Amino acid sequence: MTRPDDWVVVEIASSEPEAELHCSLLRSAGIACVHRLTNRGAGAGDGLGNVGPYNIVVSPRDAQDARQILQGPR
Repeated sequence: MTRPDDWVVVEIASSEPEAELHCSLLRSAGIACVHRLTNRGAGAGDGLGNVGPYNIVVSPRDAQDARQILQGPR
């Protein structure tokens, strides 16, 4: 089983609601997803909550499919 630390970034969301929307879309397609503050976003709010960009991460085996889903139809 792949640990979340081994997962790869497939998208960067500008806010937590956007990150949750991306993960909901991936989860509905059967892809496990986690969102977490980027290193740049961590500390950006300095006690004002979680402000800043979020990494959308998935298992390496799901990365290509996740990227295609998040890009949408062409």
